[in-house]
Amino acid sequence: MTSQQAVSVDPVEAPGKAREAANPRLVGSRSARWGLVALLVLIVAFPMNFGDTYWLGVLNATGTAAIAAVGLNVLTGYAGQISLGHAFFVSVGAFTTQYVGGTMGLPMVVWLPAAALAGGICGALVAPFALRLKGPYLAIVSLGLVFLGVFLGRNLPSVTGGNEGTVVSARATLGPIDFEQLQLGSIYFLREQSLFILIWGCLALVLLFTANVMRTRGGRAMQAVRDHDIAAEVLGVRMMRTQANAFILSTAIAGLAGGLLAVNLQYIRPDNFDVNLSVQYLAIIVIGGLGSTFGPVLGAIFVSMVPVLVDNFSDKLPFMGTPGSDGLSTTDLNLILYGSLIVAFLLLESKGLVALLGRARRALQARRSAANPA
Repeated sequence: MTSQQAVSVDPVEAPGKAREAANPRLVGSRSARWGLVALLVLIVAFPMNFGDTYWLGVLNATGTAAIAAVGLNVLTGYAGQISLGHAFFVSVGAFTTQYVGGTMGLPMVVWLPAAALAGGICGALVAPFALRLKGPYLAIVSLGLVFLGVFLGRNLPSVTGGNEGTVVSARATLGPIDFEQLQLGSIYFLREQSLFILIWGCLALVLLFTANVMRTRGGRAMQAVRDHDIAAEVLGVRMMRTQANAFILSTAIAGLAGGLLAVNLQYIRPDNFDVNLSVQYLAIIVIGGLGSTFGPVLGAIFVSMVPVLVDNFSDKLPFMGTPGSDGLSTTDLNLILYGSLIVAFLLLESKGLVALLGRARRALQARRSAANPA
């Protein structure tokens, strides 16, 4: 055997082998491990010391939006495929939750994986056709999924309740633990407090999972296709399979988010999952930071404040309409603000809030170093 035959280098695997050998853990660095511990403590400690049901409801909605945005970030931020049909897969997870957990009466250990599985199966069915397209063509096709989902939802009353929707009776129970009436010793949690622990705990697990998937060979292949698809194919990356994997993972996470969203809302209608929701998810990942771990979380917190501010200040804006009169509705104003924020961040800071916070942290460290020279 010659020396040329004995040496074989995988162009995708090689750049990360040294890092993985030195960093084989789920959470690679000490600071990341402490950060994860702090996050888990915060998830439990925050609702124990905060009882405002309105803001807890907002934070619960923010958490479900962040999980869905993590899924979209896999497809758009890491794999470079633009999708406007994410709301369709969230709706699949939501109605699967009600059917499996409500109609069939199965526990959360069944309906939550079933919601993710249903979203992933739909993604696997759509991926071979959708991924033959690129850029704006894929965006248009994926947008058609949203209208198809709303149409099917209105015409499948046995599953979705039709136009009027359905009450979600699925219970968020895990054995003896009821995440809608959680009890910790002598401490009783409100429903919003209990769901906060469930939703944000799931968000932490999804972030940990996706961050580690992106460190694997398949995750690096997604990023290689995003950065230069032709060069990645020349180097041996199977582009269609890589993009299909990203699509399936993205839609499975969307289904998971839909399941949690349904339990949180308790009542869902097909019109809840329209194009407005897809635009909101796109705004979250762009504002938070494409291709970053915590970008969807920061973006979800930022974007979730928009409708809250609009609701609180809409009566003070002269161009806002009232029922039966001309003028903008709160939904219209929300969409205008989402679009304006997307354009502003793409023009001024394309890497989103993650980059802004990173720049602020480096500037603070530089000031401290200048104030305390060695």
